Amino acid sequence: MIRVLSLLLFFSLSLAASAPAVAQSTARAVTGLGPRLDLAASDPAMLALKTVIVARGGRVLSERGFHGHSPSESTNIKSASKSIISALVGIAISKGLLDGPDQKIAPILKADLPAAPDPRLNDITIGHLLSMQAGLARMSGPNYGRWVSSHNWVRFALSQPFVDRPGGEMLYSTASTHLLSAILTKVGRRSTLALAREWLGPVDGFHIEAWERDPQGIYLGGNQMAMSARSLLAFGELYRNGGRTPEGEQVVPADWISRSWQHRTNSYFSGDEYGYGWFARQIGGEQVHFAWGYGGQMLYIVPSLDLTVVMTSEESGPSARNGYRDLLHGLLADIIGAVRAT
Repeated sequence: MIRVLSLLLFFSLSLAASAPAVAQSTARAVTGLGPRLDLAASDPAMLALKTVIVARGGRVLSERGFHGHSPSESTNIKSASKSIISALVGIAISKGLLDGPDQKIAPILKADLPAAPDPRLNDITIGHLLSMQAGLARMSGPNYGRWVSSHNWVRFALSQPFVDRPGGEMLYSTASTHLLSAILTKVGRRSTLALAREWLGPVDGFHIEAWERDPQGIYLGGNQMAMSARSLLAFGELYRNGGRTPEGEQVVPADWISRSWQHRTNSYFSGDEYGYGWFARQIGGEQVHFAWGYGGQMLYIVPSLDLTVVMTSEESGPSARNGYRDLLHGLLADIIGAVRAT
């Protein structure tokens, strides 16, 4: 199926040589292609796929909704929102609200530290939380449920035992990015949602439609965030363009994007490189930086081709252990091949 879809996408991209800008409709670029794309996407292995948007150099080449879905509808982007938290941290640093990645978190979160804290809590930095190297037991996977059932998610996360030293191996944990949300709330003196709406407000098309909060009202850093595929594309385009809007306004510092994409550790599960809230790997012969959410919520950026690709999926099932994520990577590889051939 992936090879068939590759040929269809190649035809779509060829038709789109003069496609309009991201904010404009792209119906003319895909006229006649829709029914055949829908047929290809009906393969049982890809039934979870909801939308695909392909943009190059700020212009949409192909935008499709599958199985009754639309790129404009709200979807839970799950852990792809960790990349948005990373962006907010970078902006907070640029505004002087945070000192930088090496800043220790204990003084900021001192009200929620355990009564007899492990001394290693004093060694955890902002950067450790961003790169999932805090050393604390993971609050994702099998531990996620008991964490979000607790009365205070920040306090519960900080009370977990150390299973590695701060700065050690990558321990993927949504609690780490939630601690960042709590830190942003404290230093910004507003909710993380209010900060996101203000700081990312200049990004045309970016909009967070809904977002879960913890019992203390802190927005869940790194999960349960709803936005459209088009909104996720707008965020990806910001990063592809070095943190600038099409009008030239610098929203995210360019050096923060470089630091976020720098290889700092590797995923225990996939071996993929990980930076500050972004994964990276070779796909289709190109270096790709990507945000990844449960179920197959993907934001891919391919700097060498000026390419941004969004894929959203049903969020009710996993994407890694059942091989679906690898199918999405394969679809991206075919898109890359099609773009490279144009």
